[in-house]
Amino acid sequence: MKLLVSLMISCAALAACGEPAPPPAPEPAPAASPEAAAAPAADPMQGDGGVDVFYTPDPSIPAEPGKLIRTMTQPPETSLAEAGQAMRLLYSSTNGLGEAKTPIAVSGTLFLPKGEAPAGGWPLIAWAHGTVGIADICAPSNRPRSDRDQKYLNHWLSQGYAVVASDYQGLGTPGGHPYLATRPAAYSVLDSIRAVQGDPALNIGKPVVLVGQSQGGGAAFATAGEAATYAPELDIRGTVATGTPYFTMDAAPAVRDPEAVSGVLAYSMYIMYLAEQADPLFKIADYASLPARPFFESTRTQCLMDTWTKIEAEEMSQAKMFTADPTPAMAEFFPLMAYSSLKVKGPVFMGTGGKDADVPPPGQERLFKDACAAGSVIEHRVYPDLDHSGAVNGSLADSTPFVKKAFAGEALTGNCPTAG
Repeated sequence: MKLLVSLMISCAALAACGEPAPPPAPEPAPAASPEAAAAPAADPMQGDGGVDVFYTPDPSIPAEPGKLIRTMTQPPETSLAEAGQAMRLLYSSTNGLGEAKTPIAVSGTLFLPKGEAPAGGWPLIAWAHGTVGIADICAPSNRPRSDRDQKYLNHWLSQGYAVVASDYQGLGTPGGHPYLATRPAAYSVLDSIRAVQGDPALNIGKPVVLVGQSQGGGAAFATAGEAATYAPELDIRGTVATGTPYFTMDAAPAVRDPEAVSGVLAYSMYIMYLAEQADPLFKIADYASLPARPFFESTRTQCLMDTWTKIEAEEMSQAKMFTADPTPAMAEFFPLMAYSSLKVKGPVFMGTGGKDADVPPPGQERLFKDACAAGSVIEHRVYPDLDHSGAVNGSLADSTPFVKKAFAGEALTGNCPTAG
């Protein structure tokens, strides 16, 4: 029995970060228009609840995506040391799961560098985070970021870039989080850009570079692909993606030892919750063994590392978790995790850890080659001694000049294989 596509999925540890002095909160955005849509009801079965009332939208949500609904000062313990100002955001977006495309509210954070903005406003990095879980409490704006992410985002702030960081659809806000579904993540990221650029008081410039890791590497790549049709007005200069997953219908999952004990099973659990959101006929209970049911229940209220640690502490394996192999039924949902286009807007920097066990290098190499063949400009760098997490900060020596050149509008030719 194969392990459910856990080979290509992402991970982000959780730890503390710096505590700058809190700045004054901006004024709320204007009230929703008469065409606003009703906010979705909270769903405890998909991890809703346990967060501040800030995350609960008003009874109606602006029909136009990318509009600020409200802001507040980001609590110091969840801010960044290099931020001169940090604010939690709630903004309108579009439900990317299914065809209805109804208005939703999404949360996130805007970090501004210290000092004065340059002429034209702060150049903007849109950060797409890695896996944190599916419960509302796991939203990155709701808890301290990992030491790794703190170091990484502080680096970009120190370079003079503002950072807008979406929590993604369903994390923090009502409704399930469609884990690894690319279109919902892309819409969330694109609308976070619109929201902060649309408020003149924030002094955000028009040029944007997308940056993401793991689940967020996929989100960033998907954002660059969806931008042309969903947000063509945005000036996206390029993308940086590390540990990027790649799902295709003809790429068979790697076979893992079904008796092996590994926290990577948490990823499979999250994907099964995506399947439940996408199709009411799919039921986790049809596959979860009796011993595994407490683990599935815990994913509604706990974050990744809590679940990961629990799986390993109680020696849960794939063979113990499932009464039947869910992979055949899950194949129906693979397209939700695929990219709508491999021809993306702007050049892409891809960083791959040679020892990445979460998103194995062969899949990332295949994405590189397929995206090149589709006409994208890709600079792919492999770091042989780095793992999935290590490639994030380990790639900065290469990604920093890439981002600088992208913002400056310099030509970036990449290193795609030449034909013949």
